[in-house]
Amino acid sequence: MSVLCYNKGCGQRFDPENNPEDACTYHPGVPVFHDALKGWSCCKRRTTDFSDFLSIAGCTKGPHNKEKPPEPVKPEVKSSGEKKDVDGLKPKCIESIVQAPKPAECFRRPSPDEPISRLQQKVSASLKQALEKLKLSENAPDKKEEEGDEIKIGTSCKNGGCTKTCSGPESDEEVCSFHAGVPIFHEGMKYWSCCKRKTSDFNTFLSQEGCSKGKHLWRKKDLGKKVVPCRFDWHQTGSQVIITVYAKNSIPELSYVDGNSTTLDIHIIFDGDKEFEQKIILWGVIDMSKSTMNMMAAKIEIVLKKAEPVSWGRLDLPPVTSPPKETEKKKESDSDDD
Repeated sequence: MSVLCYNKGCGQRFDPENNPEDACTYHPGVPVFHDALKGWSCCKRRTTDFSDFLSIAGCTKGPHNKEKPPEPVKPEVKSSGEKKDVDGLKPKCIESIVQAPKPAECFRRPSPDEPISRLQQKVSASLKQALEKLKLSENAPDKKEEEGDEIKIGTSCKNGGCTKTCSGPESDEEVCSFHAGVPIFHEGMKYWSCCKRKTSDFNTFLSQEGCSKGKHLWRKKDLGKKVVPCRFDWHQTGSQVIITVYAKNSIPELSYVDGNSTTLDIHIIFDGDKEFEQKIILWGVIDMSKSTMNMMAAKIEIVLKKAEPVSWGRLDLPPVTSPPKETEKKKESDSDDD
């Protein structure tokens, strides 16, 4: 009777009676997720795609393991039953309302319909070197498989949750058991969006059997550029506002920042096929002619020159909420009287 192997990165079934020392190829390390890169601590390969991460071949040989790792123990939460104790544990926060600068204060806010211009680009030497290395690697002898090329033996299935590899033409006749959704990691729980079988253990998550049936996918479909979220933040000095976008290996010819005194339209192509877009209505007013877009290997800094040396309460302007109408106020007062 075959049993499931719980070695990380394996997930195959095996016969305990026939389990030689080199039967399993697995990862002895732990999964590492950092700066959108995914990999294993035991080997150096990194990828931004979760399906590619699941199909990274193991780096160590050994026997299969039928023992399921123990679930991590959740800490017990003790409650005294007294409301005042619970209230004391709640984090206290002070709610503050940030208002946009009023027209009467310091200067008049320009119209958002002002003419649009493009920020000046400054490309660093580090980014130029990184892009040159990428060009050299693309021109290397081991070219990517084209649609007409034969699938190599040992190619992993690209469907989410499938651990099968291609063993020849007969593999195309097999039924693929996979997850059609996407992996979700939230508050310590791991699950697929399509079936939502939640677990806190990563090995158990990897060994979850797929909830959909179909054919194996040996090549990922080229969908062209895909719009992805990208982490960004901002800080300010007395005369500048600096927006930092953490996009690696951005392409200067295809990236730009358009805008005027009060609006920005950020468009960045990075890591070959990833696209980041963000429109911002600025809290304050800037001088576009003295603002720049500094492009580096690991990030992009959008340096905005303030029109006036005033402190900004936030980066974007909050939407204007209209005050309640007089009729609504009367209705509320009538209901209170009743």
